[in-house]
Amino acid sequence: MKDSPLDGLMARVGGVSGMVYSALPVTVYATVSALAGRVPAIISALATAAVVFGWQLLRRESVRPALWGFVGVAACALLALVTGQAKDFYLPGIWMSLASALVMTGSILVRRPLVGVIWAWATGRDGTWRQVPGVRLVFNVVTAVLATVSWSRFLVQNYLYDTGQEGLLAVARLAMGWPLFVVTTTLVLLSARYAIRALPRSAS
Repeated sequence: MKDSPLDGLMARVGGVSGMVYSALPVTVYATVSALAGRVPAIISALATAAVVFGWQLLRRESVRPALWGFVGVAACALLALVTGQAKDFYLPGIWMSLASALVMTGSILVRRPLVGVIWAWATGRDGTWRQVPGVRLVFNVVTAVLATVSWSRFLVQNYLYDTGQEGLLAVARLAMGWPLFVVTTTLVLLSARYAIRALPRSAS
């Protein structure tokens, strides 16, 4: 049976498992850092990222999310190791949240909601989706939700970082990680399903 456009979209990010694997090392770092300190947290996060990468290689799954996850964790761990501050592990993620928030917000302002742009690219569509009010509205709303999440992550975590509240920063990273990840991923997938149904491919 031929894969659906949504299957192709999910394949590019390694499926749900790939997205979960990419977030796992950071979750481990936040947990171990709160319980045991910086060095054990760095070791645990790197070990987790390596295990995830090895597991996906063994299963011959898409390793792109795990590879990027490992590189990201290694960079964050190196920063925390060099500066000697556990909170610096979170600094790249904080600035990535700001960058994401700005890009998401900007894409809405220029009438090119990023979720829709990425959906069209991943499924091999052109820009005709912007001419369908329902589809454009759905992608605008979902992109706005993602922008709000990114702004919230940046504002909260940057405040905790600046004020040196390392324990609360780890808690915030966990609380604003997996729960919001599940919500935003669900919304993105639902919007993709809606767009696929609203804009079926014409027979070639």
